[in-house]
Amino acid sequence: MSSDAGRLRKRSVLIAGHHTSVSLENAFWTALKRIAEARGVSVNRLITEIDRERSANLSSAIRVFVLENRGGGG
Repeated sequence: MSSDAGRLRKRSVLIAGHHTSVSLENAFWTALKRIAEARGVSVNRLITEIDRERSANLSSAIRVFVLENRGGGG
């Protein structure tokens, strides 16, 4: 893993009409984007779906989601 892949990056996302910021490592942002593209949805929409199902904090829920869906399509 490159040093850049492990660097935290904070992004603003829109969830159910509310702006919030999410901090994830670059590798997770890249994987999340690939999963969203494979499903034909935006990253914001995918995060909204993850948010509806989560029981942990949002960043953790996204990381778990990415790990469970590494193949891209879910």
